[in-house]
Amino acid sequence: MILQNRKAYYNYHILEEYIAGIMLVGSEVKSIRNHDINFKDSYIYINNNEVFVKQMFIGKYKQAVHTNHEEVRDRKLLLTKKQIRNIQKQLQVTGITSVPLEIFEMSGKFKIKIAIAKGKKLYDKRDVIKEKDIKLQTQRELIK
Repeated sequence: MILQNRKAYYNYHILEEYIAGIMLVGSEVKSIRNHDINFKDSYIYINNNEVFVKQMFIGKYKQAVHTNHEEVRDRKLLLTKKQIRNIQKQLQVTGITSVPLEIFEMSGKFKIKIAIAKGKKLYDKRDVIKEKDIKLQTQRELIK
């Protein structure tokens, strides 16, 4: 796994996950391998039955001088028509959004795991923090 969006797991209830290919330029691939990527504020949208990820930052590759890429641009995701239709139906419901969860390499190609998610309320986030604190306290007591 190259990068995981922990903020998405904290801010959203994950309803369904999809794995998609991502269309990249050569210098983007090298930058991702160097872990020069950030997609904390990015999101997924559909335009003309094509799925794109918006606001994903991939830093410039230092050795690619004149053929470098734009750092923040819309990148097309590769999904089947059936998956795109399912995502489109789910996104029409109020309060449902789609966010990227993680980027990983599978057999030489970079894949992105996207999720259909529903935003958490503030009290849900507090419950998650409380559960983590309780878990840490029990682990500390077991160590002593």
